[in-house]
Amino acid sequence: MLTRLILIGSLPFGCLAQTGTSAANDPDKAWIAAILSRDVAALDRLLDEKLIYAHASGVVDTKSDYIGKIRSGRQVYKTFQQKNVTQRVQGNTLITHSWVSVTGVNAQGPFDDKIMMLHVWLKDGPGWKLAAHQTTRVTKLP
Repeated sequence: MLTRLILIGSLPFGCLAQTGTSAANDPDKAWIAAILSRDVAALDRLLDEKLIYAHASGVVDTKSDYIGKIRSGRQVYKTFQQKNVTQRVQGNTLITHSWVSVTGVNAQGPFDDKIMMLHVWLKDGPGWKLAAHQTTRVTKLP
């Protein structure tokens, strides 16, 4: 079950009060759709040029590194399930936190991880750009 808590600050660009789960109004959903389908064109649009992408393994990628892994198949996501999503907007910044169950294959082999995920999105025109991604492995999900 997906639970959302949205705290809305001063929004000169409009209101993020939409709580639907479609990719059109939720940048995390758009990112998840792109990684599951290996849509590098969508990732290129969604990721900030100065992206800091910190994996739970301790590896830190740039935008180019991360897209290269997706494009080459060195990072493949098979399933990605978010729960207990919290979103907070402050000015032109959206911070999302969630608990995730994710499976796939990377350079170390198959993975089946339970993680906490933090995203920092920056407003860019009508959309959002992912500026920072941080995950932490956990032993169980709430």
